[in-house]
Amino acid sequence: MPRGLDPADVNEEDKSSKNVIAHISQFADNLTFIRNISTCLGLAGLLIIASDCMTITKFGTAADIPTRFIERNISIRGRLSNITEKGLEVEHIPIYVPLLSRLLTKCHSLTLLDVRLAGVELTAEGQDWIGQQLKPAETVWLRLIVRQNETLHSLVSVNRGALSNTCVNEEILRHGLTRTSPFVGLDPHSRIYWRLYKRFLRAESRAEKNGKGLWKEESRWERAANVLKNNMLVISVKKLFKWTSGTKEK
Repeated sequence: MPRGLDPADVNEEDKSSKNVIAHISQFADNLTFIRNISTCLGLAGLLIIASDCMTITKFGTAADIPTRFIERNISIRGRLSNITEKGLEVEHIPIYVPLLSRLLTKCHSLTLLDVRLAGVELTAEGQDWIGQQLKPAETVWLRLIVRQNETLHSLVSVNRGALSNTCVNEEILRHGLTRTSPFVGLDPHSRIYWRLYKRFLRAESRAEKNGKGLWKEESRWERAANVLKNNMLVISVKKLFKWTSGTKEK
């Protein structure tokens, strides 16, 4: 021991050093514990988000979709496969979450969701328009409205650019290529029913006012041609002309 130092002072210094080391160790343990809690909370949050809002499970049929998704009108993402006479065939694209997607998703064969445009009576003109506007394998969003057996009645939207969000149902009505229809399976007294109905009826009325698509008025010459085409005298003259021509050939 160095000369002039009191043993009591040396013991106090040792105790202080040990206390400092103990505090540092305890603080480090607390940090590790906090990190572990944060990691667990983060994983739990991802699981909740994935299972409740944007599922990471691939839906092969309408029956695979949880009822709460339909009731909450949740939107799911899909890839356009085919355009049919009644609607669309869409492959569901699950939300990808690193690590979790590999653990929780299963391998599925290519299955397609049968999608109908809610509130719209699809016509041949509307079908052609969709074929021109939507690209093959384009990503679409389906806002689930009603599930009817194996069919999903949905609002189909396309995102193009940061600020663009086009609702296909409403756009077809705005172009006058189809008419509104009742929302099958949806409570007519519900808020969403009347909100969508007024929105679609407004788009249809605009098309009718502007004379677009189905609401396009015939020109004067078109009306005159239709009158002559359906006139009985003109029809009789045509039949007589055909009969006379056939007699001369014999």
